[in-house]
Amino acid sequence: MLASDLRRVIEQVSRDRGIDREILIKTLEDALKSAARKKFGTEVDIEVRYNEELGEIEVFQFKDVVEEVTEPDLEMTLEEGRKLDAGCEVGDALGTKMDTTTFGRIAAQSAKQVIIQKMKDAERDVVYESFIDRKGQIINGIVQRIDRGDIIVNLGRAEAILPTQEQVPRETYRRGDRVRAYIVDVLRETRGPQIIVSRTHRDFLVALFKTEVPEIAEAIVTIMAAAREPGGRAKIAVASNDSDIDPVGACVGMKGNRVQSVVQELKGEKIDIISWHSDPAKFVCNALAPAEISRVVVDETTHSMEVIVPDEHLSVAIGKRGQNVRLACKLTGWGIDVKSESQYSHAMRAGYESLLELPEVGASMADALYEHGFYSVDELASATVEELIQIKGIGETKAQALLKAALKALEESKEDEYTEKGEEIADPSEGEKSPEGVTTEEEAAQEETSPSEDL
Repeated sequence: MLASDLRRVIEQVSRDRGIDREILIKTLEDALKSAARKKFGTEVDIEVRYNEELGEIEVFQFKDVVEEVTEPDLEMTLEEGRKLDAGCEVGDALGTKMDTTTFGRIAAQSAKQVIIQKMKDAERDVVYESFIDRKGQIINGIVQRIDRGDIIVNLGRAEAILPTQEQVPRETYRRGDRVRAYIVDVLRETRGPQIIVSRTHRDFLVALFKTEVPEIAEAIVTIMAAAREPGGRAKIAVASNDSDIDPVGACVGMKGNRVQSVVQELKGEKIDIISWHSDPAKFVCNALAPAEISRVVVDETTHSMEVIVPDEHLSVAIGKRGQNVRLACKLTGWGIDVKSESQYSHAMRAGYESLLELPEVGASMADALYEHGFYSVDELASATVEELIQIKGIGETKAQALLKAALKALEESKEDEYTEKGEEIADPSEGEKSPEGVTTEEEAAQEETSPSEDL
């Protein structure tokens, strides 16, 4: 190959395949070195290098200068050495340029295989390096084929896989359809980089809003949390670091054009945009919108909240099949128990009456316990003496008596429940007699083994 031809091929392949020029040159050098070893063996000292000035790859065979040659492939005489270098001495190593056309067909085939393999490896590395930095971004591709439910997406220089579990229910695709997805991961596999994309990931929703809302891209508005049930409904909580910009309004856009663009991309998935709040109780109230909230009871120990809503808003707060409250739990990170005002009033009244049933607990004592957050016998039983003596009129002896009475009442209520359900365990020491006219299996066995009276 002429020098200009080799240079042109290297430049063209580097440009078309996106492979670094130095990697291509190194690949050609390794291929010729492999071919030379195929021809002359592995013991021969071979050196291959690309001559930039001549634009060709040169192969040199090095031999040691010795007084007496015993291995012709590795050694040369001093006389032969001085023909190459007049100043050489015994012990020097001299290289002679080899004619690559003498390598033969097998060597050439070996070189070709090395070049092909190295090119594939280089292409894989280029694809991996170009996509690993795009992890967490949205990509556009064309459906190439469907393999056992997984969708293979053509990205141009690479393929991505949209697994079945990352596809939105009820979305269908055919070959040639355009698809937009979120890069979840890029794996370095032996067969080549595997690009995993998703349309169900929560961050796909966040990334879509970043592309549609400039204020989010410019970090003026921040998406603090997001929750999705793909194909059904989603909630995002947004906040603004600029008091002049309404974060919800910015995400909705003029006449709802921004949020509608996201909804269309998600094939009609409904999206609730709410204001984030640093107060968890207020944040939960916002998350349950559009339901009206009457009161919230926060339990820090269990990281949960009891949310009370007007009776007519109970179904709105819970949502269809519990979807609204379920998404609110995911969004806020709090456990949420929604109750109507009538349910809450009934439960509070029942708890208050359970306190009145305890010995030595009158209306004034029940009111005092109620004011300090002990709304039922259950809550009183889980209290400590130190907590109870903080209440006016309760000393240590009284506190211990109250705890003892509460625990006893709890045990009795549990026993009553077991009795009502018919789950009371009989005493095994007392034998049960069969009803008249009924023979048990044990009695039947005894009758078969005992001698008959008729005999």
